Amino acid sequence: MGQAAQEKILVVGPSWVGDMVMAQSLFMCLKQQDPDCHISVMAPDWTLPLLRRMPEVDASMPSELGHGELKLGRRRAIGRRLRGSFDRAIVLPNSLKSALIPFHAGISRRTGWRGEWRQLLLNDCRVLKKEAFPLMVQRFAALAYPPADKPPAHIPYPKLQVREDSREELTERFKLKFEKPVLAICAGAEFGIAKQWPAHHYAELVNALVDTGWQAWFFGSANDQLITESILADVEPSNLDYCFNLAGSTSLAEAIDLLACADAVVSNDSGLMHVAAALGKPVTGLYGSTSPDFTPPLSERVKLLHTDIECRPCFKRECPYGHMRCLTELRPELAIAAVKELTLS
Repeated sequence: MGQAAQEKILVVGPSWVGDMVMAQSLFMCLKQQDPDCHISVMAPDWTLPLLRRMPEVDASMPSELGHGELKLGRRRAIGRRLRGSFDRAIVLPNSLKSALIPFHAGISRRTGWRGEWRQLLLNDCRVLKKEAFPLMVQRFAALAYPPADKPPAHIPYPKLQVREDSREELTERFKLKFEKPVLAICAGAEFGIAKQWPAHHYAELVNALVDTGWQAWFFGSANDQLITESILADVEPSNLDYCFNLAGSTSLAEAIDLLACADAVVSNDSGLMHVAAALGKPVTGLYGSTSPDFTPPLSERVKLLHTDIECRPCFKRECPYGHMRCLTELRPELAIAAVKELTLS
């Protein structure tokens, strides 16, 4: 008998960095079932560096579409170009438009959760019982298996690869040293300011830990430069020699390699929080308007901090009441204690 043909799987990936990190659990589950399957992931350009650090992903392709763009004709053309290339498709976003390319590609098995009237586009369209699948990673991983009433028993945590040669080059480029333990600060939040812990709280955290022998590295995109500068403005002048501002100076791939050097990470609920968890770092996650009940960082070494005021979680980008109490009342001493607990255990 001849050897069975290699199954070729197209995954339509999510648009957010943190969600893409969690999607690695799905890729791991697929490879556990069939190590020889070929996984291609279609995703926005800004998530492609993550996919290159996931050994389970055999190929990645840019989606060629902007975030939220419908462009029916463009999606049809992309789908037709892919005809005959895949045996199976898994669609992770819940939107109708995300299922159009696999449909036009004529992929024989198209799997996803029901949403936005897309039952005609997916022929393995599953009804989600949210109470049975409370976590996003459970919903992703379940799509690797036949339909079931509960999540898979054992879902592997994401595990990103690090390029050692890149890490060495980056530490030399930014003149970084390892004489003191490294506290990584991820103070940005692309979602909105209702996720962003106040700058003066971060400064208090940095001052307390630098005073006890740490150094602080600040991570983020160009959009996070302002919050980082605000933090540094409140750091004691004597501690600034032990602070290194990398926000806006690294690509996502470079941030991955440098985060791997950290001894502890303090982060808002953001993509970099999930990256740090997938690198096995001790992570203190700070939650404002959102909740760790749906998308917690996937690691055994985490402390998740939030207040219990009556209006959270509201999941708003900006505080609807203007007081931001869910963040302002999350005191720095809680984060300081969390870092110490994670690094001493």
